[in-house]
Amino acid sequence: MSQAHDHAASHGSVKSYLTGFVLSVILTVIPFWLVMNGNLNPHDTLLTIAGFAVVQILVHLKYFLHLDFTTEGRVNTLAFLFTALVIVLLVGLSVWIIFSADALMMP
Repeated sequence: MSQAHDHAASHGSVKSYLTGFVLSVILTVIPFWLVMNGNLNPHDTLLTIAGFAVVQILVHLKYFLHLDFTTEGRVNTLAFLFTALVIVLLVGLSVWIIFSADALMMP
């Protein structure tokens, strides 16, 4: 029974979850406001949204998935990074094969 309690203790506290939630809301509202306001040109708006999306992914990884490079979390983080690499390679190479096949079939 104590092992389950120790495992739960390695997860975040209510404060860290609230911090992650507030950061996620802020990182969602700012790009939404930029799009609705329309002050930036479309290219700059797209780059800003992409930047906020990357930061929000990092916030989710840290505060909700608890991925970090401490001694306890290093194995989980490396497993996540390896999984992400495999997915990127699988999707990227599949798209490459499909486009190559399409180019070879066109007259």
